[in-house]
Amino acid sequence: MAKLGKRTTSAREAFVGKENLTVEDAVALVKSNATAKFDETVEIAMNLGVDPRHADQMVRGTVNLPNGTGKTVRVAVFARGAKADEAKAAGADIVGAEDLMETVQSGKIEFDRCIATPDMMPIVGRLGKVLGPRNLMPNPKVGTVTMDVKEAIEAAKGGQVQFKAEKAGVIHAGVGKASFDEAKLIENIRAFVDAVSKARPAGAKGTYMKKVALSSTMGPGVSVDVASATGN
Repeated sequence: MAKLGKRTTSAREAFVGKENLTVEDAVALVKSNATAKFDETVEIAMNLGVDPRHADQMVRGTVNLPNGTGKTVRVAVFARGAKADEAKAAGADIVGAEDLMETVQSGKIEFDRCIATPDMMPIVGRLGKVLGPRNLMPNPKVGTVTMDVKEAIEAAKGGQVQFKAEKAGVIHAGVGKASFDEAKLIENIRAFVDAVSKARPAGAKGTYMKKVALSSTMGPGVSVDVASATGN
């Protein structure tokens, strides 16, 4: 078994016996132990009482974090003509149609968000097996299939986060950077939790939010009191 480094050992020791913390205490703990040589992302994981294999229990949506993500988001847009020009002017990193489809099919995916105008969906639809597993498939429900490409690009680059429940009903997302002020991280976390709460599907029964946990990219996780995370 690999020997743990001093930093990892120290971080784990700091988390021992700590669980179900207030969001304030959890953020302080995660921040103080995010000591990697890069600015670690603060990540949230939520266990929901849903089975997303059933259509009426799928949870997905977007939220505009009030303080942004601290991450540079690379945006690709499938569009032609005037909409392609609009996308370029709005700051899209990659714009194309069939040529972009071929690039993605070759395995070259150099973007974090994918947007498409509705007329491009027959082309984009061929990329489902490539983009779907990476949660990059454009979808009208989260505003990434739209004629208003300018607004979609600005939202993506301005701190909008997409979320989608995985098979076990778990949602993961980055909610800021360890360098953020604690107050800004807390504000982002509560905005994210609120958005997931509002996305509760009709088919959800019993307890919806079962567990909330925070961690940094390289650090251990700590559970957060659900009521504290929601601001109640």
